[in-house]
Amino acid sequence: MMVETGGLRGGPPPPPPAAAAPATARIPERRPLKKIKIYPSPPAAKKLCAEPITAFETSQIKKLDPTGSRTRLFSKDNPDAAKVGDILLVRSKDGEPFAGVLINLRRRGIDTGILLRNQLTRVGVEMWFKIYSSNVEGMEIVQRRVKRARRARLYYMRKVKHDLGSVEGTVRMYLKSRAAMGTGTGAGAGGGRGRDANAGKKGSQNKKGKK
Repeated sequence: MMVETGGLRGGPPPPPPAAAAPATARIPERRPLKKIKIYPSPPAAKKLCAEPITAFETSQIKKLDPTGSRTRLFSKDNPDAAKVGDILLVRSKDGEPFAGVLINLRRRGIDTGILLRNQLTRVGVEMWFKIYSSNVEGMEIVQRRVKRARRARLYYMRKVKHDLGSVEGTVRMYLKSRAAMGTGTGAGAGGGRGRDANAGKKGSQNKKGKK
């Protein structure tokens, strides 16, 4: 009869496990840790520029209109600004000047535009102009509307009943008055006397004819 002793049948008991080495003997010496450079977080975009589109448009307007004359001409805060119903004259670089009644004023920052209506050879013509366009040399108010318009867009003037027709006569008188003021009061007074004299002659001829 065999008796199991230890791990093997009929053999001597297994030797005890070797004593574990101390933990300090297995861990190598620690090297000093290198300091890692920590950079601060970048500033938020809202702090640098809260409204980037508005800032960009403002910078572009300053470049295209350094004096600010065009901005004041169509500003709501300016009491002498152009309003719908006024007759405006626009001078362009690559074309003849165009005059017409302001029937629509669209304020959209750098994309601000005006719609002028005139009648050429008895045909209604409308043209859009960007006030900050580099193609536009200048804008002038030829004649102001007597009464303030009750509407923001005067599209009803496209109808025959309300159409003002051609404004060439009004523009011609405006340019003559400007030329007279530029050359002096004497030229304007002389022109006035000449017209009065012609009118008197016509009246005398009519009177003779009636006699």
